[in-house]
Amino acid sequence: MNPLTYAEENYLKAIYHLSEGGKKGVSTNDISGEMKTKPASVSDMLRKLGDKAVIEYRKYYGVHITEEGKKIALQTIRKHRLWEVFLVEKLKFSWDEVHEVADELEHIKSGILIQRLDEYLGFPKFDPHGDPIPDEYGDVRSRPRIPLNELELHSAGQIVAVKDSSAAFLRYLDKVGAYIGARIKVTDKVEFDGSIEILVDNKKSIFMSKDVAGNILVMQ
Repeated sequence: MNPLTYAEENYLKAIYHLSEGGKKGVSTNDISGEMKTKPASVSDMLRKLGDKAVIEYRKYYGVHITEEGKKIALQTIRKHRLWEVFLVEKLKFSWDEVHEVADELEHIKSGILIQRLDEYLGFPKFDPHGDPIPDEYGDVRSRPRIPLNELELHSAGQIVAVKDSSAAFLRYLDKVGAYIGARIKVTDKVEFDGSIEILVDNKKSIFMSKDVAGNILVMQ
């Protein structure tokens, strides 16, 4: 099989995420929305990916990623998240600045470079946004986590990840003082609109809308 192009790797990564790790089929409309492109362009790309045996597509059943496709997608995700760790920890980027840069770096093909990068960083298990980093074999370390808005009143936990990694959302979290690793406790829940109040590190109270809290993942 010829190596995938940057665009093909981006599509494959999107299909992997949309399929929840390969557990379900994905519609072309979902892919079109994720990639922000026209359905006709998606169809052209799916034919190319199908020819390279990294996906299977059957009308009415959606797009399914193959085992080889999963392997490539996970290695691309691994590179992306390792580069994010490097950018934040070593080059002092903020967590809202790294995504686009890592999108470019994830396509570097050198396997030995990524092995050395992983070793240099101390074999991190999670990226700056709390997402697990696949190991060199594609295994992913998961941990139980729930959206903050599902935490019961007076329950405590720790912020471990975010669902929304857009720069605007991350800057908002920086502004209010919510960060990965923070210990939190739900001190109030508003029945009317689902907004909540949390206590961060036993010293700072933050009010959050239901949407914001739903995009923060916590571990109890």
